[in-house]
Amino acid sequence: MKRTARITLAAIAFVAVLAGCRRDKPEPDPPTNVGTPYDLVLPANLPPMDIPPDNRLTVEGVALGRFLFYEERLSGDNGMSCATCHAPAIAFTDGKAVPKGIDSIAGPRSSMPLINLGYAHFFFWDGRAPTLENQILQPVVNPIEMHESWPSAMSKLQADAVYPVLFERAFGTQHIDSLLVAKAIAQFIRTMVSGNSPFDKFRRGEGIISPDAQAGFDLFKKEGGAIGENIPVAGSTPVIGQGGADCFHCHTDAAGLFTDEQFHNNGLDTVFTDLGRGGVTNDPADVAKFKTPTLRNIMVTAPYMHDGRFATIDQVLDHYNDGGHPSATVDPFMKFTSPDMTLGLDPTKRGQIKAFLNSLTDDEFLANPDFQDPGPPHL
Repeated sequence: MKRTARITLAAIAFVAVLAGCRRDKPEPDPPTNVGTPYDLVLPANLPPMDIPPDNRLTVEGVALGRFLFYEERLSGDNGMSCATCHAPAIAFTDGKAVPKGIDSIAGPRSSMPLINLGYAHFFFWDGRAPTLENQILQPVVNPIEMHESWPSAMSKLQADAVYPVLFERAFGTQHIDSLLVAKAIAQFIRTMVSGNSPFDKFRRGEGIISPDAQAGFDLFKKEGGAIGENIPVAGSTPVIGQGGADCFHCHTDAAGLFTDEQFHNNGLDTVFTDLGRGGVTNDPADVAKFKTPTLRNIMVTAPYMHDGRFATIDQVLDHYNDGGHPSATVDPFMKFTSPDMTLGLDPTKRGQIKAFLNSLTDDEFLANPDFQDPGPPHL
């Protein structure tokens, strides 16, 4: 699709979101969460989660959000739900390079995994949504995704015999509107916490991982380049090579999230067809920068990158080992873009890195019955 067409579609979607967020009829004050407080139990190696004060988790709200996450009546043809592009077994992705909406139009970017989003500060690959609630509002009205108006979607839910009762239990009102739908789905998504992989249990002293996985984690934490070599860094002092894989700069593990929640140009291209973060900020320095995805469950979320260009994790390692492509906004951490330099990942190191990444697969998260399709809405 040509860039001008993408911009036009984005503009249409933005206008539709603004229009769709208006309440179907005025209410003096927005309803508040009235249900039973939900006890979100977090793994010990993850930080506390900052829950928005205007959308506290409740048992009733989470249950309602789960129904809505799988609700196909939110789409224009009543055949597509959030779960269509976010399936639990593959860490809430869809296994495709880019998804297609109800009109079979391919989107420009891949479906991001929904993992630990309760900790996130930006949403979408370009970070255009500042809150999870805001993010949820956008796919429904996007003309190349679910292609439905919020008033129409609300009418369908309002006509259901069960939904008004579920909304009353969660928010104290039987009047359904888009903002309450977004709040409920956001509550459900915030319960999607992944923190019980073999690596997590190893860190908590509850289990072991293989020697190769431990060696891979050691490589993850070290600078790339030959040991003792001076590695130039754009705009900064050189670093000393440590023979590592150079992953830790962007996929920070300090909080157990394996993402820095920032935006980087990781050297995918020299000429850009997608402005990335730059399309949101209009800052030339942000062109071709995309949000760092988490490495959690990375081995089940192929294909990779914002446009799904890499089908396998080996292709991803090839990209970083070769150094990527230089450009005006390429990240300083991409230190091996010169033709005479490589990251230095030999077959042994590559195998160890993959063993470590496999240890981040959380089978309990992928198969959690609380995240599966609950069926039609019921009391």
